[in-house]
Order: sequence, then C-alpha cells, then structure tokens
Amino acid sequence: MIKELLAYIRPHRKILVLGGLLGLIGSAAGLAMPLLAKYVVDAFGQDQSMAGPLLGLTVAVLVGAVVSAGGSYLMERTGEGIVLGARRKLVDRMLRLKVADVDRLKPGDLLSRVTGDTTLLRQVLTNGIVDSISSAFMLVGAIIMMATMDGVLLLVTLLVVVVIGGLVALIMPKIQRAQLAAQEAVGEMGAVLDRALQAYRTVKASGAEEREIAVVGVAATRARDRGLQVAGWSSLAGVATWMAVQIAFLAVLAVGGARVASGTLDVSSMIAFLLYLFYLVPPIGQLVQGGVQLQNGLAALKRIKEIENLPAEPVGAPAANTAEPVGITFEDVVFRYGDDRPLVHDGVSFAVPPGGLTALVGPSGAGKSTVFGLIERFYDHQSGTITVGGRDIREWSLTELRAALGYVEQDAPVLAGTLRENLMFAAQDATEEDLLRAVARTRLDDLVARLPEGLETPVGHRGVLLSGGERQRVAIARALLRKPRLLLLDEATSQLDAVNELRLREVIAEVAAETTVLVIAHRLSTVTNADRIVVMDAGGVRAVGRHDELVGEDELYRELAATQFLVS
Repeated sequence: MIKELLAYIRPHRKILVLGGLLGLIGSAAGLAMPLLAKYVVDAFGQDQSMAGPLLGLTVAVLVGAVVSAGGSYLMERTGEGIVLGARRKLVDRMLRLKVADVDRLKPGDLLSRVTGDTTLLRQVLTNGIVDSISSAFMLVGAIIMMATMDGVLLLVTLLVVVVIGGLVALIMPKIQRAQLAAQEAVGEMGAVLDRALQAYRTVKASGAEEREIAVVGVAATRARDRGLQVAGWSSLAGVATWMAVQIAFLAVLAVGGARVASGTLDVSSMIAFLLYLFYLVPPIGQLVQGGVQLQNGLAALKRIKEIENLPAEPVGAPAANTAEPVGITFEDVVFRYGDDRPLVHDGVSFAVPPGGLTALVGPSGAGKSTVFGLIERFYDHQSGTITVGGRDIREWSLTELRAALGYVEQDAPVLAGTLRENLMFAAQDATEEDLLRAVARTRLDDLVARLPEGLETPVGHRGVLLSGGERQRVAIARALLRKPRLLLLDEATSQLDAVNELRLREVIAEVAAETTVLVIAHRLSTVTNADRIVVMDAGGVRAVGRHDELVGEDELYRELAATQFLVS
C-alpha cells in the first residue's frame, strides 16, 4: 500500500523535492536560532557587543519565514495536482466499470470516494510525507545540536521520547482502522441521502420527510460516532507527544539544574539546550501527525483501490458505423444476474432479421429488458449463443458493437444541460441538418419553439423542466441521431398521450424501413403493425408471429390484447 501511495507522488516529484529543500532550509534557519540565542546570552554576560548575534538572529528569523512560506505554497500546489490526478483516474475507472459492478455499488458512496477519500490522500502525500521528512531533518538537527551542548541531558531526553514514542506506535494501526470505518460511514450517509434526493418528489408526495430525515440522521450519527473514534485515538497520540516533551522538560530541568549547580554545565548551554528541547515539539508533533495522516491516507487509498481494482470494460478505437441494418439471434440463452440469483433467461431463442420492426411483449418479469442488457453487453450471458449481424456478440469489440446500436431506456433519462447537449449526447459529430431532422421526426418542433432559448434552453436536473413524454421523445431523437444499425426501444411510448403515441408509431414505422427496430412494449397498440412479435413469459419465448396470428394462436397474447381492448 505504501508503494501504491508513492505512485501518486511520482509525477510531481521534482516540485516536491524543491518544496522539500525549501522546507529543509527553513528548518536549518530555525535550528540556528537557539545557538544564536546562546551567543547573545554569552555576549551579555561578558559585556560584549550584542549587535552581531542579534543581527544574525534577525536574519535567521526572516530567512526561515520566507523560505518556509515558499515551500509551503509549493506543497499545497502539488497537493491540488495530486488530488486532480487521483480524481481523474478514479472517475475514469468508475465510468468504465461493468454495469454489473455498478449495480451493486451506491452512488453516494462513489461520490464520497471521489471527494472525501482523495482529499485525505492529498493530506498524507503533502503535509504527511513531505512535512514529516522536513520534521525528521529538524529533529535530527536538534538532537545533534543538543549533543554538542550536553550528552547526559540528551540521553535523559531520548529515554523519555523513545518510551512514549513506542506507545504512539501502538496507537497508529487503531487510527487506520477507525478512519476506514469513518470513511465507510460517510459513504453510507451519502448513499442514504442520495436515495432521498433521487426520489425527492415521491418523498414529498408521501409525506415522508420526517422519516427520511430520521434515516439520514441515523447514518449521520453513525458517521459522527466513527469520526469520534478517530478523534479519540488521534487525541491520545497527541497527548502522548505533549507528555513526552513536558516530562523531558522536567527531567532536563532537574538533571540540568544539578549539573549547573555542580559547575559541569554553564547557564547559557542550559538555556540553549532547553530551547532546543522545545524545538523538538513541532517536529515530534508533525511526525505524530504525519503518522496519523498516513493511517488516514492508507484507509482512503484502500477505498480508492477497491474501485480501481474492479475490472473495467476494454477501451477500443472509435468504430466507423454503416447504415446497413443488422439482425439478431438468441439461441438457448441462459442468464442470471448472479450465482445466487434465479434464472432470468432459461433457454431463450428467437431471431430478428435485418430491417423491419420486431416487438417483445409479455408480462412484467418475463425478461424483456434483460434482452436489451445482453445485446448492449451490459451483462454477459452464461450459456447459449447471441449473434449480431451473423457474428457472435463476444467477437464484437464493445466500441464497435455499441456504435451500431441506438438505445432508449425505459426511464428515458435526460441529463442536466441544454436541450441541444442532450440531443447530441450520443452523436457529437451530428450536423445541424441531422439535428433538425431528428427534432422534426420525433415531433419536438413545438417544444423547441415554445422554449425561451430554443435548443439552447437548459432542461434542469434530470430534465425536470420537461414532461415525461417530452423526455421520451428527446431520448428517441438522441438515439436516432446516432444513425444506428439496430434501434432498441424500451417502453418508448409509456408516457405519451394517444395523439403523440400515434405520431411516434409513424416515426417508428419510418425508421423500421431504414434499419432494424426492436421494441419492448406493454402497450400493444404500439406494435400491432409489427413485422413480428415475440411473446415472452417466465424467462422463455412461448410464441412468435404477427398480431392477428398471435391473437388466434397464443392464449397469453390474446389475454394481453383483451385487457387493452384490442380484441373482444
């Protein structure tokens, strides 16, 4: 883990070295001050001029302050660079994870790793490691100077520091464990709050504000408790450091006083030694703090690495798309979402020829949306064969496969941003002519004309300023702009009124004349004119045919049609 930690420093090592050198120079200037103070006391006792020693002391103070400030700025600047690199790397991995892995993670916890954990990483990599190196130099320098003053007093000081330092070393692993638990608690709190915010209107409509506030409050209390554990162990380490210096001061005062009384140590050396003793306080404190930060950083790094170590989808070169439609076949496909989960597909077989409109229908839980997840390779089937365009789906690179597909999800998500940005989200190189054509085909002209800034109008978080039907049409237009060889529509008309549904049926019919369209529909009126309808039930395919054929031949389809008043 230490090696992984240092890997974040490597790109910034030159600036860190420079900042470290400035810190060492500032430390050296600080180490000179007690010695110069000794010269001032000696000059005063011998009736000599104090101008020289006072001037040297003043210069040491000014040089130490300026150089230390420069080193501190470089450290902070480098810290921000480290955080930027860590966040970019973590976000890059998050957005390339497999869908199955993201499904079991919580958005709020992922955000906590990008924000809170990377900030802890900065503290340990700058203040923690680099400042600890400067403090170690200052500590060693102070010990050397104390050795020149009096070896006996040095041994007394080191004995006290080593004993209490051993106690602090025993505390450090406890701090790491407590910090890891604290970060996990913060992530859990973020996940709980994210849940409430994602369903904000439902919370309001259900009168569940107090209940959700209580749930988030419990998570926040748990995070507080974990934070208090970290604070407790850190405070104990800090108190031990303070005690070491205070006990060492009393021991030196007692032994040193006796040596001054016996004439084996002069007063100026005693004063200088005590000054150096107090000079031990900042470096020892920083070393302890650096140890605490190191434990915090290791806990944060563990959480970051949990994400970075997850397998990512392979990155391929951009694929050139063609307008030629592709067909799909499923042969005895078996799939489940996990080894401990029930089968979703149990021997699913059907064929979709290139071009035309094919519909998947059936009751909820039949496995229809999972078909789309397997075609997009959000998940990999356990057995059986899926072919796209006559090639096994696993032979396609993910980039090439998804470039050939247009996908409209059931929830039709719209992202924060302008209407134009949403429409061109999947086709950044689309021309203005292509954009306007897609707007016209999906009957979004009225919406564009009504919006105050037309296509440049922000649509709000998750498209909150659009109606459900408008969001669906935006999602369909976005997919059409991609010019797919296969268009996947999951409940594309579920939020449309009868007039707009009819218009969209016309659009789907137009698109089906140019490419392959595969649509999932609970509203059968959308697909009564489909070239073929695949009826799914309980993880299998029970019938394939046209609407009229299935009404006469399949009991389940006839029941579905009857409940929607399509047949008597």
